[in-house]
Amino acid sequence: MSTDAAIGVIGGTGVEKLDGLANVRRETFDTPFGAPSDALVIGELAGQRLAFVPRHGAGHRVPPSAINFRANIHALKQAGCTQLISVSAVGSLKQELAPGTFVLVDQFIDRTFSRDKSFFGPGLVGHVSLAEPVCARLGDHLMAAAETAGIAIARGGTYLVMEGPQFSTRAESELYRSWGCAVIGMTNMPEAKLAREAEMCYATVAMVTDYDCWHPHHDDVTVEAIISVLLANADKARHLIGAAIPLAGADPGPCPHGCQSALDSALVTAPEARDPDLLGRLALITRRALES
Repeated sequence: MSTDAAIGVIGGTGVEKLDGLANVRRETFDTPFGAPSDALVIGELAGQRLAFVPRHGAGHRVPPSAINFRANIHALKQAGCTQLISVSAVGSLKQELAPGTFVLVDQFIDRTFSRDKSFFGPGLVGHVSLAEPVCARLGDHLMAAAETAGIAIARGGTYLVMEGPQFSTRAESELYRSWGCAVIGMTNMPEAKLAREAEMCYATVAMVTDYDCWHPHHDDVTVEAIISVLLANADKARHLIGAAIPLAGADPGPCPHGCQSALDSALVTAPEARDPDLLGRLALITRRALES
């Protein structure tokens, strides 16, 4: 693992590669939680070290419920990443967030139910705060990058994370709208939770592809409709990331919002009761907190 801080990018549907990378190599990582979605693409962008992983693997072969989120986050941590930019396709639950809109969400509601959601477990219990699950500093850099790149982006909103892989029923869509949610997708949980446990700054750019199925004047969501909007969004997303990387790279110090010290008061298992095997698996995740 390099000692130089890197920025990680998790590419979602439609953003399976990045342009403009120099000194590129593909690196396969073994993690204590299995294999990540694909080999990481590691290189430099505007002089900043970057590690990229396609969330669904090359060719979009991994469905949302089968993504090894723990391995993806751990591999990015192994690659030296301290900040993570996530890009994901979502449906809109608000009239004003039309297809093609980008949203920098700031909250999540996790409705997934069949995923491993924590690095911790019996033998080492950890409770991190998720009151503010998105790093405001990284969000500021993304907003500034969007302005520089001339990309319209809405800041704020709640991302409802559903299990999938099926899309919503109309009743579900209306329920989530009644909760005040802005967008709906299948991939940012437990990703954001694990990034916090790994003490990494995390922010997500949600790319609206459709109106889910609640809108009376739009067709129900279909894969064909989503793909057509994705193709239009992909170039904008790559430009946004390209503009954000230098800004985030120029601000590498300790996170003022506490993302990079999230475990300081999170580990509650008494030292004599900690499971040595689990401690070994979590050595990279817990090293800073246990040695400080």
